[in-house]
Amino acid sequence: MKYVVANRVPVKPAWREAFEERFRQRAGEVEKQPGFVRMEVLRPTEENGFYVVLTHWKDQAAFEQWVASDDFRTAHQNPLPREAFGEGGSLERHEVIIAAG
Repeated sequence: MKYVVANRVPVKPAWREAFEERFRQRAGEVEKQPGFVRMEVLRPTEENGFYVVLTHWKDQAAFEQWVASDDFRTAHQNPLPREAFGEGGSLERHEVIIAAG
């Protein structure tokens, strides 16, 4: 069963470019992970909206293996400063039960 993780990230407007650049610099790395399907980074259209980072995996085990990997640690080292983020972010995990398209 496919597995999707949605990371809702409240990035303050002044930090959006830096946040996006971090993903551009890492482009191509998560794709090397076993069980990875795809990733989407969604930019909010409202000033106070959240970025949503969606990662799609073959199954939950593939996601958890990535979280335990050196690549995950590399991807999350040297984060933006705390003041770059607002409040209310969350990490949501879902199993795909219906897909269309």
